[in-house]
Amino acid sequence: MVRRFIRSLLCLIGIAVLGGGAFYLVTAPDPLPESHWAGLGAPDPANGQMVFWAGGCVSCHAAPGSEGDAKLTLAGGLALKSPFGTFHVPNISPDEKAGIGGWTLAEFGNAMKRGVGPGGQHLYPSFPYGSYSRMSDKDVNDLFAFLKTLPKSANAAPPHELPFPFNIRLALGGWKFLYLNDQPRVALAKSDDKIKRGQYLVEGPGHCGECHTPRDALGGFKADMWLAGAPNPEGKGRIPDITPASESIGGWSEADIASYLETGFTPDFDSVGGSMVDVQQNIAHLPASDREAIAAYLKAVPGH
Repeated sequence: MVRRFIRSLLCLIGIAVLGGGAFYLVTAPDPLPESHWAGLGAPDPANGQMVFWAGGCVSCHAAPGSEGDAKLTLAGGLALKSPFGTFHVPNISPDEKAGIGGWTLAEFGNAMKRGVGPGGQHLYPSFPYGSYSRMSDKDVNDLFAFLKTLPKSANAAPPHELPFPFNIRLALGGWKFLYLNDQPRVALAKSDDKIKRGQYLVEGPGHCGECHTPRDALGGFKADMWLAGAPNPEGKGRIPDITPASESIGGWSEADIASYLETGFTPDFDSVGGSMVDVQQNIAHLPASDREAIAAYLKAVPGH
């Protein structure tokens, strides 16, 4: 009987070890190899600047309260409150110690597209790599080159304030297993080059769905509610539906949307408000063709 007990115990231990090993394989950080980032050629910082504005980097990474050119010093420090705890936005200036000045392209690219930090650790999806995974390698390379041209800051952001179990980074591998991919968010009934460009900007660098799409209990997008509006992640109000079914912009034309993104004025001569102010000001830096592409995509996505 003792032998039977020992055999059963060893079997249970073996199953636990195998299960733990399988869990680790599924949830371990999965960066792209160095070779993936080799051979991209010389970066284009001018294109990187457009990617920078499309991604709205200043909205989160500029020091709170900064204005004008001071916003280009990406010192971090903004506190993002969420149902999972408070995330403190890091310094991504070219400072070698406090920022990303000592990073390689591979380290930067893997943070952007795989949510893996330079030490091989999982990054929290408060940094929207779930959207950036759709970016082209060229745009990542160009963005990295542009960021190197910006002023340095020695500011060190405090660590995140997350309760158990959200402070366990290993669990993020499970989140990635469920939600991280580089596939289109929606299938479009029609998709010409203009709409495809808009889809890339909205679903990729623009990361519009991060605020405009509702999430489930684990923080993943509700895929069938893409851009249908969601509670404000910081707790006040609601981020609007921006699909063609929207009561607010559903009746706008492509030209109306493109004009709003450029000027901040609605067709009724109201002005942009709330957190959208920063977004609109960032997108206003893009060429008109990109704003028109975003508008075309928003008119083509399914309504809900």
